[in-house]
Amino acid sequence: MASSGEEPRNGSPDRAGTGTEPSPTADAAQLDTAEDFEVLEEEEEEEEEEDLSELPPLEDVGRPLAPPREDTQPSEQGRGEVAEDPQEWLDVLGSGLLKKKTLVPGQGVDTRPRKGQDVTVRLKATLEDGSVVEENPALTFTLGDCDVLQALDLCVQLLEMGETALIVADAKYCYGAQGRSPDIPPNAALTLEVELLAAQDAPDLELLSGKEKIELANRKRERGNFFYQQADYVLAINSYDIALKIISSSSKVDFSPDEEAELLDVKVKCLNNLAASQLKLDHYEAALKSCNLVLEHQPGNIKALFRKGKVLAQQGEYREAIPILKAALKLEPSNKTIHAELSKLVKKHADQKNVETEMYRKMLGNPSAAGTPGKCKDKLPWSIPWKWLFGATAIALGGVALSVVIAARN
Repeated sequence: MASSGEEPRNGSPDRAGTGTEPSPTADAAQLDTAEDFEVLEEEEEEEEEEDLSELPPLEDVGRPLAPPREDTQPSEQGRGEVAEDPQEWLDVLGSGLLKKKTLVPGQGVDTRPRKGQDVTVRLKATLEDGSVVEENPALTFTLGDCDVLQALDLCVQLLEMGETALIVADAKYCYGAQGRSPDIPPNAALTLEVELLAAQDAPDLELLSGKEKIELANRKRERGNFFYQQADYVLAINSYDIALKIISSSSKVDFSPDEEAELLDVKVKCLNNLAASQLKLDHYEAALKSCNLVLEHQPGNIKALFRKGKVLAQQGEYREAIPILKAALKLEPSNKTIHAELSKLVKKHADQKNVETEMYRKMLGNPSAAGTPGKCKDKLPWSIPWKWLFGATAIALGGVALSVVIAARN
């Protein structure tokens, strides 16, 4: 699914902190190529899903500070915290993994941005050793859409207009166990210096031109790809859902046929990647619905056929899954992943039929198909021996013939 106009790698000056796709060769191989299901399925066992169940809603992070403790010493500061008065730090999530401190006060609590607004910030990100890994004088994103690092998305809502703050964030809320090649190592905490420059309501989707709607939907989709590669499947689904809502929103602007076709292309990409994320979370019914939506638009979409077959197989519906995978294989006979999956399903289906056959035999009181006639005779003591029956039949036929001869003579 190679898309046109791919955005630059993370860390590029114009997209710093946004976490878009790192490179066409690495990320496109996973989600944007015709082979994406092959790579994704092969990595299925190696990836671990991050536990996001403890993450509170954005509306809950601004709770007041706990009362100061007189016995608190600087040595008790959390990892990554600078050596200053710990009471100046706000523990945003209460876990010690995300902290914020005001450096320059803002214009008041009532100037804080709202979720859904487009905000612009000045950003500087450094590693624990002081190395600067990102600088952006005017980074703009939609607050609450997870368009940027979670640390930034969670904390900017607590900033007042004009406020400059220091944010110390665990790797979990930055680039996680994957890091960002080449400048951010795996499991690296970051310190973010952030100044809130502006906040305004997001543009009305109904008034967006075709080009603007395509660009916006693609940004959300690419963010979903980033989260998928970080194994954050819940956040990936969130980004794909946002992109689909943008595409499906009503419009007061007329689009050209080319723009309509490109919007449909982005929609299919989002639905395919949404199905992949849902499959990772074992959300089979949702994944099946996503695949069916793709196939409504493109009945020959190989990735949708493959994933639909995969979903049905996971549900034990081998009889339905096998013809779907055969259809995908017919479209792409050289695909080794489809071959392997189809062979596996055929074997499972055969095993399933053998189990069902044996179960039926037991239900009918015939657990073994290799029973001998002697055993059957033992079970039917009232049956007539075949030799006696044959003799009786012969005598009866002879009697009939004799009667006919006598009648003819008379």
